[in-house]
Amino acid sequence: MSLFRDDGIVLRTQKLGEADRIITFLTRGHGRVRAVARGVRRTKSKFGARLEPFSHVDVQFFARGSELVGRGLPLCTQSETIAPYGGAIVTDYPRYTAGTAMLETAERFTDHEGEPAVQQYLLLVGGLRTLSRGEHAPHLILDAFLLRSLAVNGYAPSFDDCAKCGLDGPNRFFSVAAGGVICAECRVPGSVVPSPEAVGLLSALLTGDWGTADACEARHVREGSGLVTAYLHWHLERGLRSLRYVEKN
Repeated sequence: MSLFRDDGIVLRTQKLGEADRIITFLTRGHGRVRAVARGVRRTKSKFGARLEPFSHVDVQFFARGSELVGRGLPLCTQSETIAPYGGAIVTDYPRYTAGTAMLETAERFTDHEGEPAVQQYLLLVGGLRTLSRGEHAPHLILDAFLLRSLAVNGYAPSFDDCAKCGLDGPNRFFSVAAGGVICAECRVPGSVVPSPEAVGLLSALLTGDWGTADACEARHVREGSGLVTAYLHWHLERGLRSLRYVEKN
């Protein structure tokens, strides 16, 4: 029997029995972890209030073996709030839908429980912090998060040099299957010709150039979001259910 302590973001919750829940966390040190929280569905449970989606918490787990993730689910025995991001997110529909898509993306990219995914964890913490503060449009924050999640998981798209032969950019064509922009010689069936503004926006979101991103026209934002969604779905092999609810202005 062992105690483990970690910080994490609550990704989702599931009902268990009459008063319990299974909580899915993305933690700093142990990656994705599912744990049982006893009695958290009782009305007066302060413990349960700290274990809602979007919450950033310091959490203690109790596991029956020497490893946190083993044959059975560990127990979540204690939690302390680090940052209650949900308070500012759940009351605003655009933020809520964008945030929900971010949580689902983080869970999909950490499909092996117990394996550390520090970069994905830090991306999610930073993304939820920015979203809760309302520093940029929620759909822009989401697209930036999706692009950076793809990058840290080995699927970084190219928005300048040809993704196939490396020809210096700018290049006109874009192919999801090829990995981003491609030159005329490398053009493959299914390639599209996005506007330079949309490609520039995606490059800005990937690199953190918020001045360029915030100034982009709505039509180019929608075009860029379509490319991000197509690229994400290609690499995840099935779509995110939550993306259909995201507002793209």
